[in-house]
Amino acid sequence: MPGHFEPIPGGGAAVALDDVEISIIRSLAVQLLELIGPGPGGDAPEDPLAELFAEGPSEPPADPVLRRLFPDAYVDPEQVPGTAAEAEEARAHSAEFRRYTENDLRAGKRENALVVIRSLDALAPVDEGGAILKLAPAESRCWLGALNDLRLAIGARLEITDEDDTDLLYRLPDEDPRKPMVLAYLWLGGLQETLVTTLMS
Repeated sequence: MPGHFEPIPGGGAAVALDDVEISIIRSLAVQLLELIGPGPGGDAPEDPLAELFAEGPSEPPADPVLRRLFPDAYVDPEQVPGTAAEAEEARAHSAEFRRYTENDLRAGKRENALVVIRSLDALAPVDEGGAILKLAPAESRCWLGALNDLRLAIGARLEITDEDDTDLLYRLPDEDPRKPMVLAYLWLGGLQETLVTTLMS
């Protein structure tokens, strides 16, 4: 079980994490929460019904990480072949879609990150250090979403755009300042892959 998720009875998943791994995942999840920010009415809206119908932003985020987490639903208007009118139409469609979906997407990503933090905070340490994280099926799906978001965020900071970029990461020298972030990116990828396999078994 060390380093990878395994299935447990009832359809959940379990993984052994040491104290450092627990600290890293929790810290990254907290940073993700801070990046995503509170809902349009804050974390505790006075009128939940009003928030339900609140419109979101229509423009893509300026931060490259948030752009990766909340991409345009349609092709990038700058990449649309054809006329300026066609590019403008694609821009309008993307803005409209974002306006009515981004708030919900943010809420889902916030909830996934919170599930990660709460489940780590509830861990009971074992004698030799670390703990065994056991997740119910619903928690496993939240973890899967959060792991994906964390990798997208780190990948955006590392400017990873395709598989060739990932291959280059393995060859970074130890003195490269990006090395710790690269190691976290690859490690989270391994966790994500084994969790997918576990949920599909």
